[in-house]
Amino acid sequence: MRILIVSWEYPPVVVGGLGRHVHHLATELAAAGHEVVVLSRRPTGTDATTHPTISHIAEGVLVVAVAEDAPHFVFGEDMLAWTLAMGHAMVRAGVALGRGGIGDGWQPDVVHAHDWLVAHPAIALAEHFDVPLVSTLHATEAGRHSGWLSGRINRQVHSVEWWLANESDALITCSASMYDEVTALYGPDLPQISVIRNGIDITTWSYRERAPRSGPPRLLYVGRLEYEKGVQDAIAALPRIRRFHPGTTLVVAGEGTQSDWLREQARVHRVARSVSFVGNLDHTELLGWLHTADAIVLPSRYEPFGIIALEAAAAGTPLVASTAGGLGEAVVHGSTGLSFPPGDVAALTSAVRETLDDPAAAQERARAARARLTDDFDWGQVAEETVQVYSGAKRRVRHPLGRPVIPQRPLPDRD
Repeated sequence: MRILIVSWEYPPVVVGGLGRHVHHLATELAAAGHEVVVLSRRPTGTDATTHPTISHIAEGVLVVAVAEDAPHFVFGEDMLAWTLAMGHAMVRAGVALGRGGIGDGWQPDVVHAHDWLVAHPAIALAEHFDVPLVSTLHATEAGRHSGWLSGRINRQVHSVEWWLANESDALITCSASMYDEVTALYGPDLPQISVIRNGIDITTWSYRERAPRSGPPRLLYVGRLEYEKGVQDAIAALPRIRRFHPGTTLVVAGEGTQSDWLREQARVHRVARSVSFVGNLDHTELLGWLHTADAIVLPSRYEPFGIIALEAAAAGTPLVASTAGGLGEAVVHGSTGLSFPPGDVAALTSAVRETLDDPAAAQERARAARARLTDDFDWGQVAEETVQVYSGAKRRVRHPLGRPVIPQRPLPDRD
């Protein structure tokens, strides 16, 4: 099967879990014998005057990376203009595939879109090649804002998500909670939705038992620095944790729009010297931090899945995670980690204290978490299930779409 994957993240451009997901999926599909082209983007700020599009083969995948038009747009300030500019470049590069401009007149059997930022090029290219459009919805704008879409940009993003969901011929979500969320937000006339979990290649995440602690405990957070990730709750809990485990530190790995605010929160809670912001980590660096942490704390208030939970489990790091969305499915409380309600600082504190109070029990849960990473989380299985979705997707007859429903109140509980 010839598969065209459209994603705004793909190595070396990796912003969060989406980039890692698409990379693993694409390479597994290629390893299974499929012809895979990934249409993505070059790093922001790339000089595109001479070579606006660069293509290369990596791990059996043809990667076509475009530079967005009008590079003076800044994503954080001109998000929709920036996204549309990127989409224009992707459409041109995708059409060129069929004309022999890249490759040899290659045409896909299916187009696979990943999230709303590539809605325009994915929908256009599926129509151009007259093939089914499959979309994986990794998150929603309404979910990120607890169901409230009060701002103009929020409503516009939601509208594009609604459009992509209703223009697709098949949909994929990475957790049951996301299935419910997508159905509530974008229904009732959606195509079939399949739940396919994220995967983990445990061979690249060496397992290590926790050595007896020789100094103060070290907690680790890994992820984007955004409000919905709940890092502020981990910072607020740190003074309480330190009362019982003096000297405990928190390492925050990642980048995002709330970086400065989170640093201010550390000062407000008088733990600025105990919180280290280390930015984005490559694989080797991340593995090193996972191997030395007493626990990884994932305090998300909204989390469609949380692939870092699988990576930490593979490395043997004790898990302390909220029950938000997919995290509640990835971590089994009391068995593979300890959980707490999203936004509950007291419960977060209690879960971390219990982990630090009994390292032997925490290690036993870590062993169970590693053992759970069986076929359910194998990337080969993920790729096989995704191909089944591709094969079952049929290009539907298109009808004019109405306007999306804009949520005006919080989403219902997804417990």
